[in-house]
Amino acid sequence: MPNLSIKDVPEPLAEALRQRAARNHRSLQGELMAIIESAAAEPQGRPETPIPARNLRYPPLRRGWKTTEQIVAEQDAEGIEFSPDAPTGTDIIRKERDSR
Repeated sequence: MPNLSIKDVPEPLAEALRQRAARNHRSLQGELMAIIESAAAEPQGRPETPIPARNLRYPPLRRGWKTTEQIVAEQDAEGIEFSPDAPTGTDIIRKERDSR
């Protein structure tokens, strides 16, 4: 099997890949293989998305997650209110499952 090598990977990108691998319960090698397989499986007719030159050296990384408390605080600050009669996530999933 051929080997591929990527040199001069910026440390923040390497760390993000290590964290992604851990979240997906894979080794770094396994995570990189999954990313490559996913990219190779994309339809051939799909146009390439241009990458701005400023992102070529240091691509943007998604960092962190919001806690439930942070999301609720943001919604409160924006004045978003939910109906008390709205179905819960469990109700929605149960209804969808039962309809099959």
